[in-house]
Amino acid sequence: MNIRRWSIGVLAATLLVPGLTACKSDASEPAAGGGSSEVAVPADPKEALLASTKEIEKGNFTFTLSGDGLSGKGLVHKPSNSAQFSMKFDDGSGTSMGMELIYIEPDSWVMLDLGELGAMIPGAEKTKGKYQHLDQSKVKGAGELSRYMEEVDPAGSATLTKGITEVQKTAEGSYTGKLDASAATDSSALDADTVKALGAQAKALPFTAKLDAQGRLTELVISVPAAGETKAHDIKVTYADYGSATAAQKPPADKVVEASDETYEMFKN
Repeated sequence: MNIRRWSIGVLAATLLVPGLTACKSDASEPAAGGGSSEVAVPADPKEALLASTKEIEKGNFTFTLSGDGLSGKGLVHKPSNSAQFSMKFDDGSGTSMGMELIYIEPDSWVMLDLGELGAMIPGAEKTKGKYQHLDQSKVKGAGELSRYMEEVDPAGSATLTKGITEVQKTAEGSYTGKLDASAATDSSALDADTVKALGAQAKALPFTAKLDAQGRLTELVISVPAAGETKAHDIKVTYADYGSATAAQKPPADKVVEASDETYEMFKN
């Protein structure tokens, strides 16, 4: 199961125009990093996992994503209204591609490594190795670039945990169980077409989860069986540096160009 935004088009929606301003944390809120060990983790396993994603909503963390042929990592930093994400994709056919996204309110940039695909896109050579500065008015009209603008969590873990049907605590901070993927198709970590291909299997996908001492989600692994053309694999999401992520940095000025019309067109449905 490919993570929904694990194509060049849908990945862009995650961080190019995130809802950081609308969801900006109150400056008076205490920092989540380090934190106190006095936080009470719910004794009920499902309640513990539901509560574990609350800190993600505050938008100050780093994360990694991995799955079928793809790996990525990044950060979300609401205090500076910024975010950054990089990914690499290799489908095993010898063709690979990559992307880096940077958002610092009100600007965003994208660097694309389209591999062999770049040779088929007019003007791609002109932007190779460059950060393309994006016109926000064009982003909002460019299909996939404007999807999920209000989401802070790149994997939608809160939605996934709501789909849990079975769960048990196996050790301190460790859980295992099953979740109903068909009930979480609005999560950005699920590909709706693959969920459909899984059929009844989608209703009981095995997962493991880990929480830190403060009850915050640090790892979620979903085991996905083979379906259609997709081989069996794990989707893994990790979170770290709650409350202590660093702000995204602007790309070097000498590596910035304005985004081409071809770039906006590539993201359209």
